[in-house]
Amino acid sequence: MTTLPQPGHADGQGAFRAPFLSRMHEWIATADHKKLGVMYVTTGLIFFLIGGLEATMMRWQLAVPGNTILSPEDFNRLFTMHGTTMVFLVGMPILLGVANYFVPLQIGARDLAFPRLNAFGFWLFLFGGLLLYFSYFGAQGLYGMGSAPDVGWFAYAPLTERTYSRGHSTDYWILGLLVSSFGSIATGINLITTILTMRCRGMTLMKMPLLVWLMLIDAILIMIAMPPLAAAQVMLLFDRLMGAHFFDPQGGGSAVLWQNLFWFFGHPEVYILILPAFAYVSEIIPVFCRKVIFGYPLMVAATVSIGFISLGVWVHHMFALGLSPMVNTIFMGSTFLIAIPTGIKMFNWVGTMFGGKIRFDTPMLFSTGFLAMFLIGGLTGVMLATVPFDWQVSDSYFVVGHFHYVLFGGLVFSIFAAIYYWFPKVTGKMLSEKLGKCQFWLLFIGFNLTFGPMHVSGMLGMPRRIYTYHADRGWELWNMLSSIGVLIQIAGVLFFAWNVFRSLRSGKDAGADPWDAWTLEWSTTSPPPEYNFEEEPVVHSRRPLWDLKHPEDPDWKYE
Repeated sequence: MTTLPQPGHADGQGAFRAPFLSRMHEWIATADHKKLGVMYVTTGLIFFLIGGLEATMMRWQLAVPGNTILSPEDFNRLFTMHGTTMVFLVGMPILLGVANYFVPLQIGARDLAFPRLNAFGFWLFLFGGLLLYFSYFGAQGLYGMGSAPDVGWFAYAPLTERTYSRGHSTDYWILGLLVSSFGSIATGINLITTILTMRCRGMTLMKMPLLVWLMLIDAILIMIAMPPLAAAQVMLLFDRLMGAHFFDPQGGGSAVLWQNLFWFFGHPEVYILILPAFAYVSEIIPVFCRKVIFGYPLMVAATVSIGFISLGVWVHHMFALGLSPMVNTIFMGSTFLIAIPTGIKMFNWVGTMFGGKIRFDTPMLFSTGFLAMFLIGGLTGVMLATVPFDWQVSDSYFVVGHFHYVLFGGLVFSIFAAIYYWFPKVTGKMLSEKLGKCQFWLLFIGFNLTFGPMHVSGMLGMPRRIYTYHADRGWELWNMLSSIGVLIQIAGVLFFAWNVFRSLRSGKDAGADPWDAWTLEWSTTSPPPEYNFEEEPVVHSRRPLWDLKHPEDPDWKYE
């Protein structure tokens, strides 16, 4: 007679399946801001690996002249998917994930204002990303092999019209980003409402941590910039599926209209991505320098200024289009102008470091790397803001090097700084300092070896979006160096993956406040309880934990 496995018996699969399914249901059905924050960041890191693989394949193709690893069609698909993935499926979810997790903790709230809307926003983002990648399987219909979109992450018209882009791959691009953008808008609404209405007692606007201030401006930019992109995508879908001619010049439409709508979103998007980077380093640098952030009111004013000015600089992406001298001059001036508040932030970070007792733990190393990389990207950005220079290097690898120094050097270095800084709070475990520093130097060297030479190849005339080149152009050395740099960066990412895996299994316990920090999230256990705070905190200054640790010398007396 067969004996059925008893519940809890080692032979009973149900005994193991039930806790797993229960745990899965707990995460899938959650409306807890902390779990959703972890899911956002984890998903963003997975897409980061996918986008990095796509970039590696492109660099492999360009390592030597006349290479045939990829066909022109495959290269264009990888180019489109890499750019779209990194901007929409890596930068956006990670910044929203960190905000989800830490904004309520830093303002003394128990959750975001609309927890279910928060969960809805995450699943919209995830399904939008999956819909984009489903194009590899379903873009030719259910009975044919699919293909990824091949129109660039900016999808310039008329390349997106049915005449040039057959099949449904571009439709997947449109619908995937449309769904994801609705998720971002939902989260933006949630963050603004939470920050403005749910701060704990004593936390006035000028006592909020800088991360909260920067995420507030970031959420406002999301609310302003995302709807024009969504509208443009709907119009493009009408062009492709319903015979409209919004962007089709042969039907009386305007390809320039798409560029205006897309870049009206696209340039604020740069600041939507980089303002959270500013937020992370603004929290990390003071803690590891043992100094209050230098010029807090100026930092707030600079943040508001960046948010406002960023909405008026989009045309510098269109200088080579043939616009009037007056339009070019106006937008050249506005682009120069946005460098002023950005420069204020750079001086304030350096001013905080000056004279401080700096500890170069891994979060501080990545923050310092961010300062250096973003400074280089900002300086080349000022060069590109000069119209005659922009005409010479437009659509060259100089531009590729520039925006990777801004977005990769700025965003990714700051993301790793944030992960090393807040990983102990989220998991209760410390990441390895030795592995973290190895990762930093590999990533720092590999990054500069990859993107530094692109400025030179761009000045030598190498255009963007080409899948191969002849051996007589003088670009061979620079492309080989860039491809070698990618391999070094891969080694750095592998160090990070091993560090996370090792720390989760057997890492050192972090305790509630391993960095001796000052903001409210470090006053809870690691990881924080489901309810965040047993009692609503009361703050008197911008450094509430300093007040608790030093009651004889409260900071609020001097602010």
